[in-house]
Amino acid sequence: MCIRFSSVAAQQNEKWQSDGAIYPRCTWLGGELLGRLARWCVASSKRELRSTLSLVSIGRYSVLYQELKEKYRDMVRVWPEVTDPEKFVYEDVAIASYLLILWEEERAERGVSTPQSFVDLGCGNGLLVHILCNEGHPGRGIDVRRRKIWDMYGPHTQLEENAITPSAQTLFPAADWLIGNHSDELTPWIPVIAARSSYHCRFFVLPCCFFDFAGRFCRRQSRKTQYREYLDFIREVGEACGFHMEEDCLRIPSTKRVCLIGKSRTYPPAEEAGVDERRTWYLHSRRGLSGGGPLCPAPQAAACSSDHPDGDRTGGTGAQCDLEVSEAQAEGLWLPGFQPREKVERVRNCASLPRDFIDQVVLQVADLLLNRRKSHAGSPREGTCKAWNGGESLSLAEVAWQLDRATLRRLKHECGGLQTLLRNSRQVFEVLDGRVHIRDWRRELQREKHPEAKRGPSSEAFKTRICWFFTHHPDGCVLPSTSCPFAHGPQELRPPRPPKKKRQVP
Repeated sequence: MCIRFSSVAAQQNEKWQSDGAIYPRCTWLGGELLGRLARWCVASSKRELRSTLSLVSIGRYSVLYQELKEKYRDMVRVWPEVTDPEKFVYEDVAIASYLLILWEEERAERGVSTPQSFVDLGCGNGLLVHILCNEGHPGRGIDVRRRKIWDMYGPHTQLEENAITPSAQTLFPAADWLIGNHSDELTPWIPVIAARSSYHCRFFVLPCCFFDFAGRFCRRQSRKTQYREYLDFIREVGEACGFHMEEDCLRIPSTKRVCLIGKSRTYPPAEEAGVDERRTWYLHSRRGLSGGGPLCPAPQAAACSSDHPDGDRTGGTGAQCDLEVSEAQAEGLWLPGFQPREKVERVRNCASLPRDFIDQVVLQVADLLLNRRKSHAGSPREGTCKAWNGGESLSLAEVAWQLDRATLRRLKHECGGLQTLLRNSRQVFEVLDGRVHIRDWRRELQREKHPEAKRGPSSEAFKTRICWFFTHHPDGCVLPSTSCPFAHGPQELRPPRPPKKKRQVP
């Protein structure tokens, strides 16, 4: 038997700038790469997805990606959103690089020099729109909710706060391309909107969350992964709308990285009316197949309802469906049941819960963990390594079992559950692999010294909050006052710094 050992070594220098794709994190290389290589070696050779960057020139893409990455890398430092800046900035740089090469090759094929125009539906933070506009393509982005970063782009980047409900009022006849980058509930509609906007309109979608036309997408083929089945559904939608469908795999730091593209039609312009009738039939045939809409048969099925053994019930459903369709058509909608995303995002992170309720739950859970290992009598207020009680660990299920039902119900209704509250109480707890631990800030300070580790409280937040351990832990804080990032008593509290002024990004 031949046994081989492998190791990974990466240079730790200023030139190694992690972007999650071309240059992964060093911690990922050390802790994940070898395990993944082993799984890939024994995995089945049958691929569900296409090879990466199969529709564009990889060499040209690599050069452009490096140029754009260098050009927009400062976005990571000024990112005002709560999302991970490295992931979102480098992902949008990669998507922009792909589209720019795709469009460059399309202009060469068509023998034109005018840059393609675009509309990004569900543009989110708008960074992809900002990059494409900066690189010479006229376009705009539309999203139901304005983001903080929009104010930083400047007037050259056109972003609109508006809800999109698929109808005759949401067509874009002047756009060459429609983009759906993780566009959620709009994803299956983008091929339809593109097809009806103009005969020459094309589209690019990067599906993420699984939505049907009027609700959640329900899988029906257990032999496929849900992701593969959803990609096949979007391909089916594009083909039903009359597009030649192409699929590619992007090089981005995301597990959902397969895009679908409709660049040309399967029919001549003269057949548009007949093809649009088939589109309408296809849309209504999807009624009742999603997880969110009522059962509504397709037009042909409704016509045959009198022959069904349960004819009265089926006929009633068909009549209700006809009424809903008629009302939708009167309003200009293409299909009843579609719900755009809410303009105001629901708070799901405990922010709406009263502070005293959160503090009560934190104390309850901390007592559960600390009582598993009683502290030594007479331990000092600022404990030493030997005396300080770090508590035991409990699974989330064990913690939940000890809390009353009213508390659990309130947590689940307001913020998604106990785990959300505990993860947000980062000063006190650490949640790893479904188990809750008391956080030991000695280890946190050691982690901060490692360049690849997540940072603790920033210098701006130093001593701006009272130390929970100093106030509530039976042994006090494990750190001396000079080392603890939190205040040991009101006399150490510092006022928080005012927020920095926003500046426009290039």
